[in-house]
Amino acid sequence: MPDDVRYKETECRSALNRVHGMGFKWSLNPYRGCVHGCHYCFARRYNSYADLDPGNDFSGLVFVKTNVVDVLKEELSLHSWVSETVAMGTATDPYQPIEGKYRLTRGCLEALAERHTPVRIVTKGTMALRDVDVLADMASRAGASVCFSITTLDHDLWKELEPGTPPPLQRLHVMEQLAKAGVSAGVLLAPIGPGMTDDQQSLRAVVEAAAAHGASFLGTQVLHLQAGTKEHFMSYLETQHPRLYHAYQQLYPAEFAPKQFQQDIRERVAELKDAYGLREREHNDMGLAVRERQLELVGV
Repeated sequence: MPDDVRYKETECRSALNRVHGMGFKWSLNPYRGCVHGCHYCFARRYNSYADLDPGNDFSGLVFVKTNVVDVLKEELSLHSWVSETVAMGTATDPYQPIEGKYRLTRGCLEALAERHTPVRIVTKGTMALRDVDVLADMASRAGASVCFSITTLDHDLWKELEPGTPPPLQRLHVMEQLAKAGVSAGVLLAPIGPGMTDDQQSLRAVVEAAAAHGASFLGTQVLHLQAGTKEHFMSYLETQHPRLYHAYQQLYPAEFAPKQFQQDIRERVAELKDAYGLREREHNDMGLAVRERQLELVGV
């Protein structure tokens, strides 16, 4: 774990968060803040809500909800609970390094498994392999899906955009092992950064690698920049990619890139999925629509 990260233990009053207007009704986040430090991360905006810096505070201060497993068990024991799908990874990565110490994600999965509750996980981590036993058990009963966010396979760009994450090929290897164990595992090619990761070579590399490593599905989403995240990302561009900084000012007067721009990229990715046989695999994975809706709205 990075030496300059501060971890603050805290207690939560609730574990499950009610969600409206998404492809899932509940979210669960054992941590807040993330050491991965992805410059584009949608969750940076949450820090501004708590009067914290969306920049350094987001990756340098992680809140650990030490009682989250116990609170979750209490909520799942209520007669009103009907085992609806729970999404993890909507506000922070559940498999960032500190999970190795606290094992809160593991505890939450075990609690969900006891109540036959389906889970959808989005992560850039590799620690999901540690939990292959409980994930495989959940997959065979209630349902379990793990989505590995992959932005690029370019080594230098990966290190620049996602400085605290495991290498993309390591994520793909873990995805492959989960898939072999019976877990629905795939890739979220997201976010696609205009002028950075949207060229055909970059897109093809990720789709080809996903297929080669046995992905059950592949979703995609173009970068969107909400308040909090946008200020940080534009500052990053101004320093590291001044040419792109001016282009992004034109492309992102609002949160989203123009609809036609997004549609063009989705069509290009769809063609690549057809070329590498991923579309056919997705016909056997009925949870894809739910995951793509989750991706669209949380903006991984």
